[in-house]
Amino acid sequence: MSYIEDNNDHQQYVGGSGEITSSKEECTSCDQNINVDNITEDLNSVVLDDMSVCANCGKEGKNGDMNNCNKCKSVKYCNAACKKKHRTKHKKACERRVAELHEEKQEHPPNEECPICLVPLPITANLSSFQSCCGKVVCHGCIYAMEMASGGRKDLCAFCRKPYTSSYDEEIERVNKLMERGNGMAFYQLGGCYANGLYDTPQDYQKACQLWLKGGELGCATAYCNLGMYYERGMGGEAYKKKAKYYFELAAMGGDVDARSFLGRDEYRSGNQQRAIKHWIIAARAGEKKSLDVIKDLFMHGTVAKDEYASTLRAYHERQKEMKSDERDKAAFLRTTGQWHLTSKLFE
Repeated sequence: MSYIEDNNDHQQYVGGSGEITSSKEECTSCDQNINVDNITEDLNSVVLDDMSVCANCGKEGKNGDMNNCNKCKSVKYCNAACKKKHRTKHKKACERRVAELHEEKQEHPPNEECPICLVPLPITANLSSFQSCCGKVVCHGCIYAMEMASGGRKDLCAFCRKPYTSSYDEEIERVNKLMERGNGMAFYQLGGCYANGLYDTPQDYQKACQLWLKGGELGCATAYCNLGMYYERGMGGEAYKKKAKYYFELAAMGGDVDARSFLGRDEYRSGNQQRAIKHWIIAARAGEKKSLDVIKDLFMHGTVAKDEYASTLRAYHERQKEMKSDERDKAAFLRTTGQWHLTSKLFE
């Protein structure tokens, strides 16, 4: 991956019309003398700052009397007629600025909490599990703690204490009941089964997309992300790329950091470096390691400022700390070393 430095030149505009001179002699009786020219220059700047120029005809007017572009708010017009005449010329720049404003407002929403320990769930999917009995997503730390407290029992849900199912049919039946109650995660999970033809379900991409779309509408951001990946990888063509970006945006706004990272990648490939950096910074501040590595690489190449990288790094570590617990650390260590594993069930 190559990076191109983007150095923006900043120009300061100072305006003034005419000079004011004074015939009075400078006062010698006080220590501080008033500089009349400086005061006049400051006043002129204030007057100029309150003035705007019509983007269509160039006519000057006061800000309060001008007509703003309703979408981007970045240009002004002296009247509605000028706004209408300039609409075609301004359309592309307006859409680009609206997109930038949309992204600038976005911050990663808080992670959903584990319903047992109330600690934000890990952003890594394999550190928590969906429970088909109660429809909850429980972190592995709480599952491990429950097993230790119950003498090593692995057949009970850590949240509702219902026994796990013994067959795929029974598990799918539970998921269908959750879907009837509007559980977005249930739609997402079953969509994954149809996409991959797993657990005695036929492989059906159309069915999977329908389930993911419904899951996203019910608040499951990851379902939207899967839908975006399907259009990006499984199809092809410009129309499908636009659909993929649309669903990635929905997923990112819903809190899916992978989708946010994908948006950064796509913007960078399209030459929109600054917008790509914004996406990666948001993902990194949410605790996503890959995006943090990209920001670090950009910092090493001089594209990202030191202060910006430092604040992103601090936010990353703070978010990681928020998602940690002693039980989660123990579960992760024991599972990595093969000393503990989850019971065999459908949606691990």
